[in-house]
Amino acid sequence: MLLQGKTALITGAARGIGKAIALKFASEGANIAFTDLVIDESGEATRQEIEALGVTCKAYASNAADFQQTEEVVQQVKADFGTIDILVNNAGITKDGLMLRMTEAQWDAVIGVNLKSAFNFIHAVVPIMMRQRGGSIINMASVVGVHGNAGQSNYSASKAGMIALAKSIAQEMGPKGIRANAIAPGFIETAMTAALPEDVRKDWMTKIPLRRGGKPEDVADVALFLASDLSSYVTGQVIQIDGGMNT
Repeated sequence: MLLQGKTALITGAARGIGKAIALKFASEGANIAFTDLVIDESGEATRQEIEALGVTCKAYASNAADFQQTEEVVQQVKADFGTIDILVNNAGITKDGLMLRMTEAQWDAVIGVNLKSAFNFIHAVVPIMMRQRGGSIINMASVVGVHGNAGQSNYSASKAGMIALAKSIAQEMGPKGIRANAIAPGFIETAMTAALPEDVRKDWMTKIPLRRGGKPEDVADVALFLASDLSSYVTGQVIQIDGGMNT
């Protein structure tokens, strides 16, 4: 198993892509700690599903955008599991709108949850990884963080920041054996994309050479590569998972 005996901390993993990553890591032997704003029935069901794979899994209710809460939850994870070998910054929201209509609250909320949360968790986890002389940090970005997108200036800015943050941490922490990379998914079939109007979905599909949306498992497979020793010489990179949409 590629992650046997390691502990992965994944934010926003009660459902969607985060859940798929947690399940993939668990299937490869990793113990899982995951956070979400609230651990409700679906979050508890996710925890049980992960634990059924034969690993230890604990769920933590935490506001990833809150610096103090993040410090506390990371210390609790360290106490519960002993190590934190992998960090996946997956927590994210959207509040789309054209710039002329976007409110300050919409901007601040998206930057806070999507980008500041990654700073919060990296800031808390890096000292632990430094003492362990190694670790892998994965920032979940987006293709719109690479190419931009009308009506998503806040989301695009937050995801571009996730990419630059990973590249900077890779340079700072490389001498300590800590790797940092970003994943930039394109059109992935999740509850969020399922809510899009059908004409929007069809327009997306015509722009994708593979003529289909991606699955959360497609993202999880790349996350597994970056989390494991298969990518031991890979750091500071951004990998687009978009079916060739932005080649």
